Amino acid sequence: MLSNSGKTNETEIDKNLEMTTETNLDLSSAQKVMCTDTGTKKPFAVRIVTLLLWLLFIGNALFIFFNFNNMPDWTWGNVVRINGFTILIWTTVSFFSAIVSSYAGTYLRGFKFHTRFMWLCLSFSLSVMLLVMAQHILLLIFSWLIMGVLMSQLIGIDKSWGEAREAAKFTQKYFLAGTSFLAVGLIPLALYSGQFTISGIAEVVADMPFYLLQLSALCVIGAAIVQSAMYPFHRWLLSAMTAPTPASALMHAGFVNGAGILLALFASLLFASNTLYILFIIGGFTAIIAQFTKLLQVNVKQKLGCSTIAQMGFMIMQCGLGFFNAAVVHLILHGFYKAYLFLSSGEEIAQTKPERPTPLRIRPLQAVVVLLFGGLGAYLFASWTGKGFLLNSGLLLTLIVAITVGQATYNIVKEQSLSVMQKIVVPPLIFIAGIGIYALMYNGVTVLMADMPMVTQPLPFTSVQIIFGVIFLIGFFIMKLGVYKKIPWLYVKLMNLSQPNKKSVLMYKSKSI
Repeated sequence: MLSNSGKTNETEIDKNLEMTTETNLDLSSAQKVMCTDTGTKKPFAVRIVTLLLWLLFIGNALFIFFNFNNMPDWTWGNVVRINGFTILIWTTVSFFSAIVSSYAGTYLRGFKFHTRFMWLCLSFSLSVMLLVMAQHILLLIFSWLIMGVLMSQLIGIDKSWGEAREAAKFTQKYFLAGTSFLAVGLIPLALYSGQFTISGIAEVVADMPFYLLQLSALCVIGAAIVQSAMYPFHRWLLSAMTAPTPASALMHAGFVNGAGILLALFASLLFASNTLYILFIIGGFTAIIAQFTKLLQVNVKQKLGCSTIAQMGFMIMQCGLGFFNAAVVHLILHGFYKAYLFLSSGEEIAQTKPERPTPLRIRPLQAVVVLLFGGLGAYLFASWTGKGFLLNSGLLLTLIVAITVGQATYNIVKEQSLSVMQKIVVPPLIFIAGIGIYALMYNGVTVLMADMPMVTQPLPFTSVQIIFGVIFLIGFFIMKLGVYKKIPWLYVKLMNLSQPNKKSVLMYKSKSI
């Protein structure tokens, strides 16, 4: 949409922003036609699917509650395995699916593909549950493929809309590529070792040729970064905005998180192949770039899409630091956060008014308060999770927590509507509650994943991590100070990076069938 030339002036940028805004308005109008008959009674299939998903969630949640300290480890031949991790992901997925289906029951009322959407939603949830319980690698590859096929169908659910059809075809190419990566990575490994189960492969990786381990690990990483929309595979997620809002919520809260599940299952392979640093670098740089591109978006769903890419980058980075259990906690918390944001996006659009951004100005006393609370937040995080006190990769996660707490503190202390006492009391209450909830989930997930090898194995602190920590800090301040706005070529480059596939945006305005 924008020229790559570094000489683009402000007028050209403004014109392109206006074009983007008009496009987004057209997209919103096109999606509104899906919900025109609010008085139509819910189809029977819609009520059945919603009920089934809620029953699945309640059953899984009760099972965890009553068996938390004594989770089973059931296997059926070499085909499936059900353990604490399986039940945890089942509970998470069924909850998000039940919420989305309940919302869709009203939101999509009158939409001619409503029933189809609900069955696809149920099928997708079952495919994720199948993925997590798969023990045989062929079943794992099959479930990974089915997940992608079903999600592409949800993205293109409105068959009468040309852009939706193009988005479905475009995203399906990426999902098929991800499945191909996974197959190429696992099948040769299984044939060489004679082990066709995930646990069997984990037991023999130490005795296998290093070149084969690296090839397999790189392919598994390829499958993960495609599905989690890491750079340079991020464009499929930005092109998937033709999906109805409930489908987007399910995709961002569940589908893209599948990469964290896959990487946790093959943690032993990644350690043995010495490829964790690749995950760390890809995830870290994607997180930084996506945070920048988020600031340029004028459409709510595109902002949320860039936010998801950034969050998935951070999740991949946690895997690269050896904290696969932390990555699983992150994907669960991200699911809650992003599902809520997508389902409430309409209300946000209705209530948001254009405002001129305020420049970053921090007074000396405010700086002291921010540093004090940031340090205290980092200390509590390290104490309650056990990360950050030793000289290992946990230090970097503690640094990010300190920055996050400091940023939240600054947003509170600069708020003019709060009194001095409120500015002193509110920040610690918020970050103590937030870090406390995270620590509780982190320790709980660690217990449920206890029988999985290498899922919490921090790496030695290296120069690569130090360099990235410096880059992260520099990028953070460039973002907060708005320096990127004063560099035209960087602004244009970031804008171009965050554009969807052109065929998924108003290419069939007069050709829809």
